[in-house]
Amino acid sequence: MTIENQKVAATIERFSDLVGRATSWLTLLMVLTTFGVVVLRYIFDAGIIWLQEAITWMHATVFMLGAAYALQQEEHVRVDIFYRDMTARGRAIVNIGGLLLFLWPMCGYLMIEALDYVSASWALRESSREAGGLPYPFVPLLKSLLLLMPLTVALQGLAIFLRALPALKREH
Repeated sequence: MTIENQKVAATIERFSDLVGRATSWLTLLMVLTTFGVVVLRYIFDAGIIWLQEAITWMHATVFMLGAAYALQQEEHVRVDIFYRDMTARGRAIVNIGGLLLFLWPMCGYLMIEALDYVSASWALRESSREAGGLPYPFVPLLKSLLLLMPLTVALQGLAIFLRALPALKREH
């Protein structure tokens, strides 16, 4: 791998790591917020709709922004029966093939399909449908994750691609 490719891959991986670790803190915030909602509801007989909605959106954010981190950490779903016994070159071929045939086309499709949906949310200045729910601009911001997720996953795919290239050049 060229030094330039190493730098690009390392930068992308630092970004994926930063986003993933920052996003992981939302799980703690979700637990604390859920506890707060339960206390408010069952002890004080009060409900706060926007807070309940925020829990759902935090959960979605963890999954959407944590996807690239999961890919980087190789915690994604993979049938490992054959992969684990392959040579480095074989794994590189599988990784690159998976990127070219599945990951990047899926990311492109998600971006294309989500673009109008997200744009409409911003154009409408969308807020929650529930009375007392999340106000504008929270809903469009959160829907924008539908564009951010495939972008971060595709970038992490680029880092995997750059890291796999040298193994392709090695002999069997």
